[in-house]
Amino acid sequence: MKTRIFDGTGFAAGEVGVGTWQLGGDWGEVSDETALATLRAAHEAGTNFLDTADVYGAGRSERLIGRFLRETGAKVFVATKLGRFGDPGWPQNFTRAIVRRHTEASLQRLGVEALDLTQLHCVPPEVLQRGELFGWLRELQAEGKIRAFGASVESMDEAAWCVQQDGCASLQIIFNLFRQKPIASLFAAARARRVALIVRLPLASGLLAGKFTGATRFPATDHRNYNRDGQAFNVGETFAGLPFAKGVELADALKPLVPAGSTLAELALRWCLDFDAVSVIIPGAKNPEQARANARVSALPPLPPALHRRLAEFYQREVHAHIRGPY
Repeated sequence: MKTRIFDGTGFAAGEVGVGTWQLGGDWGEVSDETALATLRAAHEAGTNFLDTADVYGAGRSERLIGRFLRETGAKVFVATKLGRFGDPGWPQNFTRAIVRRHTEASLQRLGVEALDLTQLHCVPPEVLQRGELFGWLRELQAEGKIRAFGASVESMDEAAWCVQQDGCASLQIIFNLFRQKPIASLFAAARARRVALIVRLPLASGLLAGKFTGATRFPATDHRNYNRDGQAFNVGETFAGLPFAKGVELADALKPLVPAGSTLAELALRWCLDFDAVSVIIPGAKNPEQARANARVSALPPLPPALHRRLAEFYQREVHAHIRGPY
């Protein structure tokens, strides 16, 4: 596993981390045993960066990571988030007292003395830009409760504001072959400000694994069923904002561009890693083999420049107009 310095912290992060939204149950059922085996497999493959949130399974994802840390003694960087927990919920979550309460709860569930990274979790832009939340995170950092803070955002407008805030160590963004806007609108500013970029949904909720068909069905508890058109939260978090049928069509159209001996998923993950502004990608994994397959992408060579040009043209010509939600 190759590493990249996670700007603002000095941590050498394995460039392929693990997103753990799926451990909360919003991608279908994952047992405790499978979740722990998946985390162990990822760590054995060189992964040392885990991304979670207090709201994933109402704390289940954090508790499972805490158990993994206790049982293995693994030295990993854990990035969590706050702002979307259901108790008390919006808008009460955006008060100093509740920010502190949710931070303490994450510390307890993870079983650590200080959080490596806390991220504001896609909070409303008007709340974000009041600036109070970042101020309260600075207080917690000064007290030693958190080591660094950042934000997970939906749009590049939000990202542009956050990257200018003093002390903001990281931004988490949606970035993949179907969501290429950050290249022109964010990467240069993030490098200049030494803000680490965490890439979520690098496989566009599985579309870019290339295994779905128009007939694919998802469990009732899977957000790819209940939020595919933005019924529960931002539509961009599901299939990168593409209508499912169009996403399947576009993924199929990419398959002829996959280099010989590779898979569409490997192409998609390698493409993300080819940008030096990216600090770490956090594909999800529901079983050990998926975790190992994701980690192996770190050893693949960069894609040829000509292929990068074709993929950029494909996005502009075929994809951009179909994206829904904040972008």
